[in-house]
Amino acid sequence: MMLKTFVLISLAFFAIHSQGQSVRELKPELDKLAAAKKMTVFNRNVTLLKDSANKKILYLNAKDNYGVAWLTGYQLDNGILEFDVKGRDLLQQSFVGIAFHGLNDSTMEVVYFRPFNFQATDTTRRSHSVQYISLPDNDWKKLRTEHPNQYEQALKHPPQPDEWFHVRVVIDHSEVRVFVNNHPEPDLVAMRLSSRSEGCIGFWTGHQSDGSFANLKVIPK
Repeated sequence: MMLKTFVLISLAFFAIHSQGQSVRELKPELDKLAAAKKMTVFNRNVTLLKDSANKKILYLNAKDNYGVAWLTGYQLDNGILEFDVKGRDLLQQSFVGIAFHGLNDSTMEVVYFRPFNFQATDTTRRSHSVQYISLPDNDWKKLRTEHPNQYEQALKHPPQPDEWFHVRVVIDHSEVRVFVNNHPEPDLVAMRLSSRSEGCIGFWTGHQSDGSFANLKVIPK
């Protein structure tokens, strides 16, 4: 009887705890994280900026190969990542997005965008606007060759390539869904290529790419 009571109490506590987790919304203050050196930066330099509307911006400069600004102390299993991002209209020089379930600087999942393809007249280029990858085993080249049009898509309502846009990435154990500028239909639905349920979160830019990021929200489920 005591064991049964203990199990029931434990299940009730877990249910309450899970409900609390599902509605908890974290808003990392990027300026304070950077000032307190609570970012681990790989292959980039990070600069804190403010625009005319006083928006706090984290800027990653451009270098060869990809780079990540990991946010120390923030992880996500299932849940939602929301943020604002701005790239450039530079062909093959603007890859901007977010990494999650990161174990180190070479093992992570990434959702990223190619803004230079957003408004392209070529339909093939437009179909390469948003991408999901899982490094190191499933990069964009392998996925495009072996699974064409499954892990990258065009945007349904593409913004201008050099403007800010809002991103919502919904992650669960089986798939990743990506929404742009609060449109109700996802721009990308992709089967997850990793079974990891933990790891770091970081802003990501690709080869020879800089990027500006703001207004991050981390919403665990």
